[in-house]
Amino acid sequence: MKRIIFYISALVVMTGYAVPAFSWGQKGHRIIAEIAYDNLNRKSRKQVDKTLGKHGMIYWSNWADEIKSDTIYPDSYDWHFQDFDGGLSDSTVVDALIHYPNEGGNLFRALDSLVKVQRDKEVKDKVHTLRFIIHLCGDRFCPMHTARMDDKGGNMVKMKWFGENTNLHTVWDTHLIESQGYSYSEYARKLERQYAHEKRVIEQMTESELLLQNYHLTEGIYAYQAVWDGNTYHYIYRWRQPMEYQLYVAGIRLAKLLNSIYK
Repeated sequence: MKRIIFYISALVVMTGYAVPAFSWGQKGHRIIAEIAYDNLNRKSRKQVDKTLGKHGMIYWSNWADEIKSDTIYPDSYDWHFQDFDGGLSDSTVVDALIHYPNEGGNLFRALDSLVKVQRDKEVKDKVHTLRFIIHLCGDRFCPMHTARMDDKGGNMVKMKWFGENTNLHTVWDTHLIESQGYSYSEYARKLERQYAHEKRVIEQMTESELLLQNYHLTEGIYAYQAVWDGNTYHYIYRWRQPMEYQLYVAGIRLAKLLNSIYK
């Protein structure tokens, strides 16, 4: 445990961009974890169950949000996002995967560092790092976690949702998912059936392709704000499918990552 805290504490020292940010909400992260769990190979599932308990990756999928104020990981909140300015070139966006920006969050740096710890055979207690990986891999595919720095990832973009005050970030965290009325397990099953034909393509995509896909989706979301008529039903109709696709992508890529760790 001490060695894990040392690794993660070293990561904390490198962080310095503080913005409250939650992604997908509790249900979204459980959907992602459920899809991932269904797509783990036998060896990986056995190891994940051994570390977190049977189906534990679903039950612990929101832990990383819940402990943001914990004294062990006091600055982990900015591991959850990597915000970008609008209108960037593809090469500038992709470069962030390798040369981590000094501002706008630490999602890519944190996830890469945690995966290295998880692969380290000398580290015995990997419970916390695995919980972080499960959550942050979900954050990696949330459009509002590659959103804009100047509005704090959409938190400052005010919106009305069926007459109630909210913001763009919260709409993508929670409202779009909740609008469909499914439990997390029902939603996971639906998405697995709906996008089964996309699984192989998603598994074969590069990290750069996936990041650009998410970044361009985010740019489209911002552009829509300028033309949206304020009708919540119209918003749901326009963005439900892209939201669902990102949830499925996150689940499949989390499974791929864990399968590679435990191969």
